[in-house]
Amino acid sequence: MKSRADFARGKISAEHLKDAEKRATEFWIRRQDELGLDVLVDGEMYRSDMVAYFAEHLSGLEQGGLVRSYGNRYFHKPIIVREVKWTGPITVEWWYYAQRLTAKPVKGIVTGPYTMMDWSFNEFYPTRRDACLALAVEVRKEVEALGRAGCKIIQIDEPAVSARPEELQLAIEAMEVVTADLRAYFVTHICYGDFESIYPGILDLAVDNFDLEMSNSGLDMLRLFSKNHLTKDISYGVVDVHTHLIEDRSVVEQRLKKGLDILPVEDVWVDPDCGLKTRKIDEAEAKLERVVSAARALRGA
Repeated sequence: MKSRADFARGKISAEHLKDAEKRATEFWIRRQDELGLDVLVDGEMYRSDMVAYFAEHLSGLEQGGLVRSYGNRYFHKPIIVREVKWTGPITVEWWYYAQRLTAKPVKGIVTGPYTMMDWSFNEFYPTRRDACLALAVEVRKEVEALGRAGCKIIQIDEPAVSARPEELQLAIEAMEVVTADLRAYFVTHICYGDFESIYPGILDLAVDNFDLEMSNSGLDMLRLFSKNHLTKDISYGVVDVHTHLIEDRSVVEQRLKKGLDILPVEDVWVDPDCGLKTRKIDEAEAKLERVVSAARALRGA
């Protein structure tokens, strides 16, 4: 974050910034390996925001002003000003760099078309649907590029899906455009919204795994799963990433046990609620250790 701020102020070159991002990526790949995670992520050290970053690399979008996301987090809300076009790989180089550092699989992570559309100003397409489906066609090209590079697990982040239940069918249609007939294991991350209104409808999303925050909301989604069976795998969040508190191991294990009372053990991936980029290094390490510890404890149960 400091290097990116220094670059914005003209204190360091783009080359120096990229070197810092590569060092940070290597650090976190090594630490995840050491902590014992089974599937790793590159940490997204090269991007400060999940929407603005992709907007910068897609033709047809321009940077807008700062908009508050949550808390004290802000992002430059993109503006769609002309036809959206994918002009070349966006995340592939970074995924490949991270994957070469480990024998474990590294997830590719791409922001989904519905969230890109919803978190941008549309000044070109006639409707939100037109904008969303146009973005879906271009996001698919990035997903295809990850697949050609050898990425087997690809996460399509769609946090905005939970905020507008009335547009769930549009999100489902867009995801089908992105993933249909591609040979990969697809995950989607959806968080912090009106799940009462979109579940079980979200099960129609064309993915294999739902990555869900569970701990921040007090495991309240388990009640929904008990009424309507979750028919996909789940990446089950056992630590809250929006607090500095490091949960006791017993607390984390209990959260996972409550989930396994309802969910088939073979369908459950154990992870943090969401990304850990807002946490300090020692906090992120400790929370990841709790994730691994809980998974190991229940595997041996």
